[in-house]
Amino acid sequence: MRDPRAAAMPAHDDDAVFAGPAGNDNPAERLHFAEAIRMAEAIVFASAEPVTEKALAARLPDGIDVAAVMAAMQRQYEKRGVNLVRVADAWAFRTAGDLAFLMSRDAPQQKKLSRAALEVLAIIAYHQPVTRAEIEEVRGVETSKGTLDTLLESAWVRMRGRRRTPGRPVTYGTTTAFLDHFGLAELRDLPGMDELKGAGLLSVRMPSNFSMPLPPADSDELSDDEDPLTDIDLEELGLLTPRGGDG
Repeated sequence: MRDPRAAAMPAHDDDAVFAGPAGNDNPAERLHFAEAIRMAEAIVFASAEPVTEKALAARLPDGIDVAAVMAAMQRQYEKRGVNLVRVADAWAFRTAGDLAFLMSRDAPQQKKLSRAALEVLAIIAYHQPVTRAEIEEVRGVETSKGTLDTLLESAWVRMRGRRRTPGRPVTYGTTTAFLDHFGLAELRDLPGMDELKGAGLLSVRMPSNFSMPLPPADSDELSDDEDPLTDIDLEELGLLTPRGGDG
């Protein structure tokens, strides 16, 4: 016989999570949703890179609300030692922020970027898509190819396309790896001027006319004044092995 006290007991947190975003009372649909969470959990756990929602949708049951599944799983993990975090349009498991110190001894040391590289990285992050000439205009000094090469090798910066202007200069932007490394869900999470001042990264005595751009919207799509990089472009830029002759 069922314990009458059970009816008065609050539902378990996991029960609410498995019910889905609308608190579905249909047992079959609850089970279907819970199984989708288990499947998504397995996919993300087994991946070395953040998994996009598009990739998840291709592997989860047809008709499942991927965004709802990931939001539910994120709630499941929010108080655990490992959290589910969103990185742009992808998802990954990461050590909870307050426990990161436990991993610091084992983490590989990231090569420190020079001041010039940090300045260029910041300009690209806030001004993307941006060309080398535009970076130099903001900095007021010439930017060496080595500085850009270092950022490209770090996988935090990528070549986006070519600007539709004379000379068709290459445009640069940040990557998902950049967001992941700095714990940003999207570019709009980049700190604003007040936050940078509060962190001591900007002088409190900045010129009254000083301003900084708002963080750009996240998009892998090229802007209206950009052309995609072709195979010929990639060969010229050393990003694609030149095609050999017929002989």
